[in-house]
Amino acid sequence: MMDAFGVATPLLRLLDAETAHRASIAALKLLPAGAPGPDDARLAVSAFGLDFPNPIGLAAGFDKNAEVADAMLGFGFGFVEVGTLTPRAQPGNARPRAFRLVEDSAVINRYGFNNVGHASALARLSQRARRGVVGVNIGANKDAADRVADYVAGVRAFAEVASYFTINVSSPNTPGLRDLQEPDALSDLLARVIDARDAARIRRPLLLKIAPDLTLDQLDDIVRVARDRRIDGMIVSNTTISRPATLRSPLARESGGLSGAPLFDLSTRVLAQTYLRVEGQFPLIGVGGVDGVEAALAKIEAGATLTQLYSAMVYAGPGLVTRIKRGLIDVLARDKEALSARIGRRATALSEAD
Repeated sequence: MMDAFGVATPLLRLLDAETAHRASIAALKLLPAGAPGPDDARLAVSAFGLDFPNPIGLAAGFDKNAEVADAMLGFGFGFVEVGTLTPRAQPGNARPRAFRLVEDSAVINRYGFNNVGHASALARLSQRARRGVVGVNIGANKDAADRVADYVAGVRAFAEVASYFTINVSSPNTPGLRDLQEPDALSDLLARVIDARDAARIRRPLLLKIAPDLTLDQLDDIVRVARDRRIDGMIVSNTTISRPATLRSPLARESGGLSGAPLFDLSTRVLAQTYLRVEGQFPLIGVGGVDGVEAALAKIEAGATLTQLYSAMVYAGPGLVTRIKRGLIDVLARDKEALSARIGRRATALSEAD
């Protein structure tokens, strides 16, 4: 299966970005879900009360509708996050809404939470074998009268099938959504979501995904609220609305969230700043520009216990996860230390980087 997708990756790039994505999902649905070989024990991670065979996860956005979680676990990911899912199905923004910035190894998207809704995704997740860690990323419908109620509905809907929940208040593609990162709004949101989580039969870990486009004062407020509400973890970060001056692609001016290599420095700096503020109260997942073992290690040294990737697969294919894991084992063997010993090692230096 891995070889087939390795061959297909350059062919998929002949299609527009969204069509290629849907073609990949369709192909994965036709293939039997393979069981990956066991990971080296040195890569095992425990976080949020869950056990992960390795620290490399698939970020939300690839499997929006919970169609191929088992197939992606079969490629060797330590965990998969599906979604973002909203209570009601919605089409998202008008096409075109996804763009490859080939010269920059980047992607811009303005999808707008296009998804099939809770009921369809729940049916799929209820039918899977339940092996492996599969998180559910939840959001609010664009036209919701009470957006917080949509997040509560997500927790209630998926409590039986999600390994963990991610509260996505940081997508730049739903107008006003990032306002939920403001302290009072965030505190109310987390309080109501936690109440719903705690009322469920199974208590699932609750993570908060934040934007990279925050001032330090905003980050201070978010971390303070997250700590006060005793959430289980944070994901740093979502896509950015900024556009680095180094971008070369003629598509760089398209609106939407930028991901891939140009997001790496910004998201890693915000990760380090978050790690220092969290002071060990809960673990972090680092995402943004992870395209190889060096980038994965940089996220860990900035403070991440786990990492996620997505955009890099557009250019490197799904075999990337195996290459990163092999690279991590080589580093750990060379340095004769546990992966956990590297968490946050360079957080102070990275948080101050220009």
